[in-house]
Amino acid sequence: MSVTVRSFAKINLGLRIGSARQDGFHELLTVYQTIGLHDVIRVSVGRGNGIEIQCVDPLVPKDESNTCFRIVEKAMRALGAKGRVIIEIEKRLPVQGGLGGASANAVATLLGLERALNKKLPAAERLRIAAEVGSDLPLFLVGGTVLGVGRGEQVYPLEDLPAMACVVVTPEVGVSTPKAFAAWDRRMSDERLGLKPSFSMALDAALKGRSSTGSFASANRSGKLTVASGSDRMVELGRGLSAWLSERCSSAPSGLARRGRAENPLLWLVRAGIENDFEQVVFPEYPELSEGKSALLRAGAKCASLSGSGSTLYGLFGSRAAAVRAAARLRKLGWAAQATATLTRATYWRRIIG
Repeated sequence: MSVTVRSFAKINLGLRIGSARQDGFHELLTVYQTIGLHDVIRVSVGRGNGIEIQCVDPLVPKDESNTCFRIVEKAMRALGAKGRVIIEIEKRLPVQGGLGGASANAVATLLGLERALNKKLPAAERLRIAAEVGSDLPLFLVGGTVLGVGRGEQVYPLEDLPAMACVVVTPEVGVSTPKAFAAWDRRMSDERLGLKPSFSMALDAALKGRSSTGSFASANRSGKLTVASGSDRMVELGRGLSAWLSERCSSAPSGLARRGRAENPLLWLVRAGIENDFEQVVFPEYPELSEGKSALLRAGAKCASLSGSGSTLYGLFGSRAAAVRAAARLRKLGWAAQATATLTRATYWRRIIG
């Protein structure tokens, strides 16, 4: 039996990079949000043994380095199942795009495999296997709006918020996540050594109680520039998220509107100043991505951001009609743009199979 599963993408509503860990990863704090763009995965199990991956996209590996291959290996052992597993990947999402495509493919493969075998792993075992395969995988076992901590693999479902229109721009450039992290580490090392570019501008901003680099720096009483540690910056975002969650729990939507908050809570969250740290190292390397963000804002996005380490950019819009108009305008300017919407958790799980 062949099972078809939609493999939905994600965007990051803010992303803070913390200190490097002993295991080689970094501490992260982010809010994941699933969206309506997707790949299609077809899983079948027949006689024999082994794992076969079929995909016409030459950028998709078809050996054991593929996340789908790795998750099937682990799941077959955990389920005590035998057979030859064939995975067909119909790619619609960009490779190395920051939308979590490979991770979503793996989770979709796991869900399809369970259906094809008519066996199901316990929820905790699913999450364990997903986290072993990759940091982004567990979020796709939750869907909707998801808090990610640790290296991103520790996931906690947030309130199932209303869907919001968005436009996704996919420039023709691939950003390597490991290289982006390495660039971030170099930047942090340079700042600690006092080699930060535009030092005088940053110092001036710090002395005025702000930072030109997204709250990276502050001034002590002597006026000397001090660079915030990874832990400090994680705490900063943590406080913002705590305030957002607390007010969401204690305030009715009408109360938020009276205080001038964004009508959609997702927009309120992003407007609170939650940013993606990767922009600070990816944009200088790929200026066209910075241009893409500016183009989204000029097209009417309420806010725009890089997703993950890129190269995908997204903008949030007040209505579906506004997003459709913006996508058309951006395409006329030469950008690969698609209008879509965020997916609530309920919608995500309703649409994932079939």
